[in-house]
Amino acid sequence: MGKVTGFLEIDRQELKYQPAADRIRHFKEFTLPLSEPEVERQAARCMDCGIPFCQSDAGCPVDNQIPDWNDLVYTGEWEEAARNLHSTNNFPEFTGRVCPAPCEEACTLNIENTPVAIKCVEQAIADKAWDNGWVTPQPPSRLTGKKVAVIGAGSAGMAAAQQLARVGHEVHVFERYAKSGGLLRYGIPDFKMEKGIIDRRQGQMEAEGVIFHFGADIDGEKLKALTAEYDAVLLTTGAERPRDPGLPGIELAGVHYAMPFLTQQNRRVGREPFDETPIMASGKHVVVIGGGDTASDCIGTSIRQGALQVTQLDIRPMPPVRENKDVVWPYWPTKFRTSSSQAEGADREFAVATLEVVGKKGKATHVRCARVDPKRKPIPGTEFDIRADLVLIAIGFSGPRMGTYLEGGDFALDPRTNVAANTTDYRTSVSKVYAAGDVRRGQSLVVWAIREGRQAARAIDLDLMGATTLPR
Repeated sequence: MGKVTGFLEIDRQELKYQPAADRIRHFKEFTLPLSEPEVERQAARCMDCGIPFCQSDAGCPVDNQIPDWNDLVYTGEWEEAARNLHSTNNFPEFTGRVCPAPCEEACTLNIENTPVAIKCVEQAIADKAWDNGWVTPQPPSRLTGKKVAVIGAGSAGMAAAQQLARVGHEVHVFERYAKSGGLLRYGIPDFKMEKGIIDRRQGQMEAEGVIFHFGADIDGEKLKALTAEYDAVLLTTGAERPRDPGLPGIELAGVHYAMPFLTQQNRRVGREPFDETPIMASGKHVVVIGGGDTASDCIGTSIRQGALQVTQLDIRPMPPVRENKDVVWPYWPTKFRTSSSQAEGADREFAVATLEVVGKKGKATHVRCARVDPKRKPIPGTEFDIRADLVLIAIGFSGPRMGTYLEGGDFALDPRTNVAANTTDYRTSVSKVYAAGDVRRGQSLVVWAIREGRQAARAIDLDLMGATTLPR
């Protein structure tokens, strides 16, 4: 904990943002970090709550020892706080930026709607560790002679690869894109996390012995070859197959899934070429279908590209401003939230169903909508049209990409078409092949991917060596 009476004496303070009029002119991070004394004051608010739900599965999937490093920051022991934080989380500089912070919702002080600013403290620790040179390569003291292939260089794959390399395995990461990071790099906009943060972590991993192979798209035959060559193969390819909305008019020009739109812009910012026809919001009326984080990222990107108007459609009813703590705490609640992108100027429509995309001469011109009842069924007579030159579909993902190593393979799939594997040993139905992250659990958070990558690494090390020193 921090200061015994800190939560009574110190008000919660969150990170501030650059003004919207300034930040929409660029794609760089726009948060304004707190000073070191201010962060220490926020850490001091961590109370002696008895049972820290913030570090339970309800709060933190990687089991960060949040009260411990809050206390260390409060007492000025930043380097020890960084060691503690990295003991449970390989990439706190990622989660400190893009995690929605379920730990804060689970904080005991959140019963009074004033949780400890855990995410702010986490990012401050991680950034200070890098700035002061405390994050260094940790190469193994001995090599095991075992080889492990990791397919996919997203959060789960990178976490697993780092853990496996540190215990002495020869680790090769195969990534179909030109750079590491997965959705962190190609899905999450730079204004939420600049990609140099991924590059420096990759550099640390390479210094620890991890070998990256980019532009490596693994099909069924290549997977069989890897399985024959390596002692273990870990699938961490994510869940990139977009959910089909079954929407009439989806074939019209100007209608796109969210990820191609976001990926293109991230490649522009990263000066990475692409061959696809550009998808741009400049000078257009944009309609974003969906109410989650990906939809929010589409909004922020569209505004920065110069959209004339951005409207977000959410089939869910407008949630309450405050949740009923007696019912949901310490779990993640459904309540009204406004992201930084939404605050930049989007119109939001709740309890609205998208009926079809209307167009002329093969191009989208409008989105036809209707109000819905509590069962999310369109209400007759409530139809209306919204002008739309660009329609972005951001309603989530339904599983891993098909037409890859899954085609014609022997992989057992779960009812949602994810690769079936449990969280005890992470083994798939194919010998020597394991699966972790979104490819196994479905669309989820970066912090869950890191957790599963770490746990899968432990399971693989245990299978290969008969014992393991890796934490679960």
